Amino acid sequence: MIGFRGEEVKHGEKSIDLGSRKLVAMRDVQDALAAGATSIETAANCVVTPSARDFLQQHGIELVMDKAADASAPAASDDYASAPAAVKSQAAVNRRLFTTPEAEEIKKEICSVGRKLWMRQFVDGNGGNISYRIGPNEVLCTPTLVSKYDLTPEDISLTDLEGNQIAGSKPRTSELLLHLEIYKSVPEAKAVVHCHPPHATAYAITGRVPPNMIIPEFEVFVGKVAISPYETPGTKAFAETVLPYVREHNTVLLSNHGIVCWADTVTHAEWYAEVLETYCWTLMLATQLGVPISTISEQHGSDLLAIKKKLGLPDIRFDTSRMKECQLSDLEVPGSIALEPTPCDGNNSNGGNGGADLESLVKAVTDAVMEGLENRE
Repeated sequence: MIGFRGEEVKHGEKSIDLGSRKLVAMRDVQDALAAGATSIETAANCVVTPSARDFLQQHGIELVMDKAADASAPAASDDYASAPAAVKSQAAVNRRLFTTPEAEEIKKEICSVGRKLWMRQFVDGNGGNISYRIGPNEVLCTPTLVSKYDLTPEDISLTDLEGNQIAGSKPRTSELLLHLEIYKSVPEAKAVVHCHPPHATAYAITGRVPPNMIIPEFEVFVGKVAISPYETPGTKAFAETVLPYVREHNTVLLSNHGIVCWADTVTHAEWYAEVLETYCWTLMLATQLGVPISTISEQHGSDLLAIKKKLGLPDIRFDTSRMKECQLSDLEVPGSIALEPTPCDGNNSNGGNGGADLESLVKAVTDAVMEGLENRE
């Protein structure tokens, strides 16, 4: 029996043989479901996109990836006619992955999010970068030296997890290594957004993290924020600064630089940037009122963490063995906020990278907050 687009359907098992495919995308698995498949077979070296895998799991379709890898490569173009067969085959896979309907939709989403970042003044000039892991070893990312407001789908590049560009006409972002280290460390991370929102970055340049248990939405979607030490942007050393934190924090402050967020979609990663920036801005406004800042009780805080856990979001406070280190809030006295920095190797105890002017600024802010606490009735 012949199934959709000429593929063989085995009788009884309702299995669709995709052994000739080098890549299986969303449209392929949707067609398989429509054909009544209960399983599909692919070659062991076939690339199955993340959304296609999710679709198969949601609809109970088994994925069997032990078919002999006997698929022939597409006809070679003059550009790589002399390349080894394995290179030709992989190049064909990359080209198809880069132009699948799923990839085109993600490119549009990246451009939309880039425009949101620019409109909210989270980036300026050519600053910031966005990426999405579309395959096991393939990442879509923004280009270098292009304003996020002006992004078009044609600007997006495709790279591997080592940073090698494998498709796209414009050079990939110079800070891609930061994204790749997160993907390697956090398997569930599918999207990364790096930007420079002013109020969150203000915390980053003073070596401070915002206190917790003040606004519910922040606790659920972001929560405890870590701060990484400074390294020159674009370097491998810079990319590796976030490794101690990203497993238990979906948002990290980058000392003297900005922030980075990861999530299951590009849109959600941008949401976390919005949540953090609004929270930091609100705290700065509140400290100017000259009255104490109220906090959420421990019981209500536990309720928020329970909601967060159900959503599958990470939080260092889930680790009960580190409860003393990771208490729900940062309170020194009930109802107050603490402005102590998160311990971070590479940062001095008074902030990101020290300096008399920086210490004076931090002291002035701290004194203003403490004066408000002393006047509390």
